[in-house]
Amino acid sequence: MLDNRMQCMPGDEVWLVGERRSTGEQKYYVSNLPADATLKALAAAIKGRWICEQAHQQLKEELGLDHFEGRSWTGLHRHTLMTMIAYAFLQSRRLKAAGRKKKSQWAAASTDHASHQAGDPQPLRPAPTNALPSL
Repeated sequence: MLDNRMQCMPGDEVWLVGERRSTGEQKYYVSNLPADATLKALAAAIKGRWICEQAHQQLKEELGLDHFEGRSWTGLHRHTLMTMIAYAFLQSRRLKAAGRKKKSQWAAASTDHASHQAGDPQPLRPAPTNALPSL
């Protein structure tokens, strides 16, 4: 546990979390999760940050979030809003395309109907798949 004098995060306790990867690389994170938090919750919080950073990087590289050269607060907000709308549109298209690929693979794998009993309830739709990487 780090010293409670650390002022960077709210809460009573702040934890230093170390990760040693199989490549030998070491990463360190600071967390203010409670002491009774599970390792799974801690890993989810750490990996969730990576997903947000990837989205921010895509906004800058693909959509020009960092290209605003205006002088007004309103202009900055409009530029940010438009890049976020474009990002949401592109993500929906990517997820739809990924869903089509998964559905075609799922349909090919589920052509054997003989394994189902006549009385077995069939779902109306296949279970939705999570497009984000599992943690």
